[in-house]
Amino acid sequence: MVSSCLASPAAARGGSALRLQQQPRGCRVTCLADAGGTGSRAKAAGGFACGLLAAWAVASAPSPVIAAGQRLPPLSTDPNRCEAAFVGNTIGQANGVYDKVLDLRFCDFSNDKNNLKGKTLSAALMSEAKFDGADMSEVVMSKAYAVGASFKGTDFTNAVIDRAVFAKADLEGAIFKNTVLSGSTFDDANLKDVSFEDTLIGYIDLQKLCRNTSINEDTRLELGCR
Repeated sequence: MVSSCLASPAAARGGSALRLQQQPRGCRVTCLADAGGTGSRAKAAGGFACGLLAAWAVASAPSPVIAAGQRLPPLSTDPNRCEAAFVGNTIGQANGVYDKVLDLRFCDFSNDKNNLKGKTLSAALMSEAKFDGADMSEVVMSKAYAVGASFKGTDFTNAVIDRAVFAKADLEGAIFKNTVLSGSTFDDANLKDVSFEDTLIGYIDLQKLCRNTSINEDTRLELGCR
């Protein structure tokens, strides 16, 4: 699978430049420090600028799972692929990097109260899976792909859900209490009776969330939708 690379600024302060090259397994970041400056101060400034640009490139690069225009990989043939959620993605953490695809598509975790809590499910494929009534408190779901999944009554208390895709998912009655909810999308998702008590969400993300017409009037007031 080939990941697309985002274009970066051609040059940085101090003559430094950052080059992104598309590779078979992702993006190669090349920093050209002191491209035009001279002296130790210029080199130091150039190195600092390159560091900032490199961090920007990594943080803003699209997930290898959900990059626009890419197709999802074939369904895993691993007979224990659903149980892999009970272990989670041990190296992924916040940026959705993984050593093996966590393929949970079509798995049924309904009413699971013990095995998913606190797990790291970075870049997990969750489309058409069922998590109804499950305890997913304190989970880390960075860049998870949950299109068409069912999370009716799922408890996401204290979870970190970053850049996840919940398009057309059913989240009726889900609980996002004290949840970090950043950069995630809910296009055409069912958000009826969802609780967003003390949810940590940015202004732009909130504006997008408020466009969902399935959100109850009381919940809209709780969120501060206008």
